[in-house]
Amino acid sequence: MSDWISDDLDRQIAMTHERFAQAMEKRLPAMRIETKERYFATLSILVSRLADPEKPLRDVLHETMVEAAALIVQELGS
Repeated sequence: MSDWISDDLDRQIAMTHERFAQAMEKRLPAMRIETKERYFATLSILVSRLADPEKPLRDVLHETMVEAAALIVQELGS
């Protein structure tokens, strides 16, 4: 992949991360405490795994989705 494509993707990812954070911050005040707890648990799992630079992203996502599935089902059922 050319450097300019990679650089552009890096920029787009950073902008999307920022939009995501802003969107979630706007939702937090209206969230029920149970929803906040599940969201925080899921986000914490993901961030903890991402912090390990030796762990491939594929493994991070697979492990996180397996653990987060139960939390997602709880959220969908509430």
